[in-house]
Amino acid sequence: MVRNCRYAMSTVITGDYALIRERTIEALAVEGFGILTEIDVAATLQKKLGVEFRPYTILGACNPPLAHRALTEEPDLGVLLPCNVVVYAHGDGTCTVSALDAVRQFSLVQNPKVEPVAAEVRTKMLRALERVRDAFAA
Repeated sequence: MVRNCRYAMSTVITGDYALIRERTIEALAVEGFGILTEIDVAATLQKKLGVEFRPYTILGACNPPLAHRALTEEPDLGVLLPCNVVVYAHGDGTCTVSALDAVRQFSLVQNPKVEPVAAEVRTKMLRALERVRDAFAA
């Protein structure tokens, strides 16, 4: 099941963290998203603070045609890009995959011309979450 909160859509998956991370990247690619940035939060916190943290990756995903459409209508929208997707382990054999809800995020812009782009991004992200979830369904 994919659940929504105020700003994201997420699903909990049973499986290996590294494999879920890879399948997430693959599912995003099917929807036209490339990964512009990848942040290993655990490694960063270890290096900068000397603390242990759960496996946690932030993926900066971008769908170039959709980004182009949105930026054409609202040049400052770039401060809200790329669309972040996170994968993190719970320590019990499950992981959460969450994607930003573009409709909610882009609503900050208050430009009706970007609303259809946000809706398309949301639909594609939801399909990617469902695809990765289904890849691990029993």
